[in-house]
Amino acid sequence: MSRNRFMIILRCLHFSSETNEEDRLAKIRPILDHFNNRMNKIYYPGKQLSLDESVVLWRGRLQFRQYIKNKRHKYGVKLYILAESDGTVLKFQIYGGAGDDTSGIGHTQKIVLKLLEEKLDSGHSVYMDNYYNSYDLAVKLLNRQTYCTGTLNKNRKGNPIELGTVTLRKGENKSLFLNGVHIGKWKDKRNVLYISTEHDNEMMEVTNKRGAVLVKPSAIIHYNNFMSGVDLQDQILSYYPCERKTMRWYKKIFFHTLQMSLSNAFLLYNKYSINSKIYLYDFRLHILEKLLPKPPQTAEKMSTKHILTKIENVKTRQKKEGNKTRTITEVVRKECKSCREKKNRVATLYECKSCIGKPGFCIECFFEVHL
Repeated sequence: MSRNRFMIILRCLHFSSETNEEDRLAKIRPILDHFNNRMNKIYYPGKQLSLDESVVLWRGRLQFRQYIKNKRHKYGVKLYILAESDGTVLKFQIYGGAGDDTSGIGHTQKIVLKLLEEKLDSGHSVYMDNYYNSYDLAVKLLNRQTYCTGTLNKNRKGNPIELGTVTLRKGENKSLFLNGVHIGKWKDKRNVLYISTEHDNEMMEVTNKRGAVLVKPSAIIHYNNFMSGVDLQDQILSYYPCERKTMRWYKKIFFHTLQMSLSNAFLLYNKYSINSKIYLYDFRLHILEKLLPKPPQTAEKMSTKHILTKIENVKTRQKKEGNKTRTITEVVRKECKSCREKKNRVATLYECKSCIGKPGFCIECFFEVHL
């Protein structure tokens, strides 16, 4: 495919002909649903899941453009992503602003329950930060046999008043339990409020990067181990970005989804392949080689190294002359290929070794055919 044809296809690329004014994501909805349905069909994750947001860079005019200060791309389209701790994306939703089916009061709870709807009642452990966690959400998930662990906003509705007023020294931990929900406050460099329906107030030792042994609540340790799935996905996508600045927003989401699919394939291949692990660069090259058509085989040019040579094959026979036997050597002759096609039998001492079958040619016919 030529570059110009590719650019024409890219310019005309669209995914839905329907114009739904109520659904701001109608232009990309088929791609979003297809990705989520395929991942739900072909792969079921392990116990630990992480839920976090990501941003697809977009600085143009868009009703639901967002600003997130702690992300690599601060302005853009916000994605809510459910992933495994290794970065495999299981499901994602796009924030469509006011009027979306998950907007309004309890927005974060609606997002969490929407992303987890196929994974509830299965004993999964979900790790989330303080943007999502609350006591009410923890109770709802626990009733659906799903555990949650993560940090907790100190101003969240339903937080126990006792933990808000308690003063701790560094390393101390204070915990409260209610209806199977554990809410704790731990003092590190600053106060950390956390919530868990899976881990109790046990303190565990952990070694940091410098080799120092630290004592932390088990909920915090597990949160640090399993929460980074979405960040790992963003890191993988940052190695080979393909979105252009002048692309429409729904096309940018499409290519971002395509990149996530490729990243998922890479992670799942290394996870389940019986062969040795492969680098991301090599994996992408192999995908390209499989997608590109094989180059057509060109016919052999007639003018390349066709040389008329004398036939080297000889045969011998014995001839008796009186009491003596004489050996006679005879050169094997071949029939001229061109003359035979003209229905004219001509024997020749010459052949062409470059042609298939090494046919014989008389001198005149050889130059007529090969020149």
